[in-house]
Amino acid sequence: MIHKTPRVLKWFYPSLVWNISTAEKNIYLTFDDGPIPEVTDFVLATLAEYNAKAVFFCVGDNIRKHPEVFERVVQAGHKVGNHTHNHLKGWNTEDQPYLDNVAECEVFIGVHTSNLFRPPYGRIKRSQIKALKPQYKIVMWDVLSADYEKFLSKESCLEGSIKATRPGSIVLFHDHLKTYEKIQYVLPRYLAHFSKLGYRFELIP
Repeated sequence: MIHKTPRVLKWFYPSLVWNISTAEKNIYLTFDDGPIPEVTDFVLATLAEYNAKAVFFCVGDNIRKHPEVFERVVQAGHKVGNHTHNHLKGWNTEDQPYLDNVAECEVFIGVHTSNLFRPPYGRIKRSQIKALKPQYKIVMWDVLSADYEKFLSKESCLEGSIKATRPGSIVLFHDHLKTYEKIQYVLPRYLAHFSKLGYRFELIP
């Protein structure tokens, strides 16, 4: 399992944000696919224990279904980003429907927009990048926790994520029902590990 994003991908898509250049011991946490009752609430409570901030890349339809959970994310001082309205894979979607779906998500994000966007599955065409760049900072990741991977043990998920993390890493977790069991184990231990090393969990600027 590759937890560290290959350099060739960063080289091939240099206009996308993969990590944050910093001399500080900062880590940039991100959570995809929420907001989801119970799962997102667990993440929020765990982050609060470690005074950690994160960007939640939200699916618009989940905001529509769970506005109260979305509001708790915002009230806790986290940023929210656009993850399309229906979790569309850009490679399999024509440009205009894809852009329309991004715009639909933005309606539900409303005044809380940060102009951060992450393509679901990390799959996005160059033409879609070009169309979105004037409005959004397109954020990928430096560390993939792979918390969604069915055949990856929770112990391996934690170990791989820790080993791949460096100062300035953008780390991808999911607040999703499929990942809930795993992140209950991984997230608090990940935060505890790096907190003891003097790291801070900051918002993507």
